[in-house]
Formats: sequence, structure tokens, C-alpha cells
Amino acid sequence: MTPLRRFRFLSCVLTVCALIAAAAPVAAQPEAFPQRPIKLVIPFAAGGATDVLGRVLAVAMGQKLGQPVVVENKPGASTMLAAGLVAKAPPDGYTLLLGSSTTLTLNPAIRTQLSYDALKSFTPLGMVADMPLVLVAAPTGPGSLKELIAQAKADPSRFSYGSYGAGSSVHFGAEMLKAAAGIQMVHIPFNGSAPSLTALMGGQMELAVDTVVASTPLIKSGRIKPLAVLSAQRLPLLPQVPTVVESGYPGFEMGSWFALLAPAGLPPQTRMALQKALADVSVQPDFQQKMLDLGLVSAYGDGAALTARIEKELPQMRAVAARAGIKPD
Repeated sequence: MTPLRRFRFLSCVLTVCALIAAAAPVAAQPEAFPQRPIKLVIPFAAGGATDVLGRVLAVAMGQKLGQPVVVENKPGASTMLAAGLVAKAPPDGYTLLLGSSTTLTLNPAIRTQLSYDALKSFTPLGMVADMPLVLVAAPTGPGSLKELIAQAKADPSRFSYGSYGAGSSVHFGAEMLKAAAGIQMVHIPFNGSAPSLTALMGGQMELAVDTVVASTPLIKSGRIKPLAVLSAQRLPLLPQVPTVVESGYPGFEMGSWFALLAPAGLPPQTRMALQKALADVSVQPDFQQKMLDLGLVSAYGDGAALTARIEKELPQMRAVAARAGIKPD
């Protein structure tokens, strides 16, 4: 082949290659997230502390992500209704769950039939807040945890305590306290904090365990009195109330907590965007102050920290449930 023919041949080959390359489809680039509003499912009714937390979080997350985060309340079945719906939602980042310790550690500890798996059905995005619990007494009840324990040991059948439901965090907290102190108390479950605390004020029982959120207004008005908080440290809302640890029971801690989750299988870029938004929101002073105003404690941890907390607490709660015979309603 002459040099001229060789040059023409190579020119034709290069031209054909260029045409083929131009005609080949361009690889699709992943769509930037988010492109539309995001739904945050809250497994509790509107108006409560968890709902307020969810709405504060939704506004702050929306500002960070550049798209509205719309709250949808789906109460029912001890948070299982909302959790089941989100677990089955498309894993695209547009449906999120404000899950709780009830969702992720208590329900699995006492229920064999769940529409979701706490570790397998969700993409963990991070911890949001802790809701501390407090042991409270009627005005005529014991004046301290030590006094309560001394009286309960002297008369094991004397005390009963109210909670806002069988299998709730306060039910678990009271049973853990009973085991730690070696005392007996009869559980009286109610359908919510309001009826439980109303019964306490009315003298139907001398004790109750409830959230700091529900109890603090009644404590400050003098209608009930606090004996101990079940958290590891004293609380800003009730700085004068000792912890169970301070009352002589090292290592004791029980509380309710909240976390942000998405359906399992979330794309890595979407997961990173949501985790970053949550991390950024969690360190904002105004967000942390709003948590304190609600009686909550900001408790950010990333997705790995959330998974570790579930893996640590779930066997503990199963052991408590087995020892105390805790069963769902």
C-alpha cells in the first residue's frame, strides 16, 4: 500500500470511529438529590412532643437540602404502622421516618410479628434526640428514691406505678429500676401520659414513670413530685432532681430516643446528602435550644452510631422483657 493510500485508509478509520463515538449513548449521570419535596413520616399523633420535634427537624432539614420536608403523621400500633409503611417505600430518599426506641428496640424485644426488621428494613441516617424519663410520686408519696426503696422492702405489696402503656419505654424503665433496687411494684398501664399522670394526682397510685416532657409542668406546679431521673446525667429542665445512679445504682440508664431513617437500599450519594444535612442541623445552636425547650436532649450520632445503639440495646431490652414478663397490649 502506497503512503497516500495508507493515509486515506487511516483517515477513513478515524472518521468512522468518530461517528460511532458520537452516536453512542452517553452514560446517564445520577440525578442530584433532592429534586422534589421529601416526606417525613412521624409515627405519633399531631401535637405531642415527638410531633413538634419532627416539625422542627423537617424545617431545618428542608433549609439545608433546598427542598421542603413535609410532615405526615401516621400514628398507630405502637409506631409499627408508620415503620411498616416507610420500610416498604421506594429507597429514593423521598420518604423518611422519625423512628424511636419503641420502633427499633422495644417492639422487636416483645413482638414476634413485625412488618419490618429494625436492622435490615432501614438505612440508618443518624440519631436525633433523647427524651429522658423521670420517676414521679403523688404529693403524699415517698419523698425520695431511697425512701421509696426502704418502704417497698418493708412492705413489698404496698406500691403500684402507672405508665403510659404496656411495652412502652416507661414500662421498661420501671421494671429495670425494680430489678436494680430489688423491690416489687405492680404495673398499671394507661392509654397515654395524661390519664396516667391524672390518676397519680388523684391518688389512684403513689408512683408513675413518665417523660420529662409530660411531667415537668406538673412538677413545677407542685401537683406531683420527682424522685429521680432515669438518665445518666441530671437534666437542664430539672437540675435539682438526682439520677438513679446518684441514688446508689451505678450504671443505671434508661430513656426514649429518636432517630432518622430511610428505607433499606438507599443510594450512597442520597444517603450522604441526608446524613450531612442531619449532621449540619444537629450542631445549630437554635436547633439545640429548641430541643432543650421541648425537654429533649440533642443526641446526634451518624448512621453507624445509630446501628451500634440498636445492636447494643436490643438484646438488653429482650433480657428485661423476659425477666419482667413484659408483653404487648
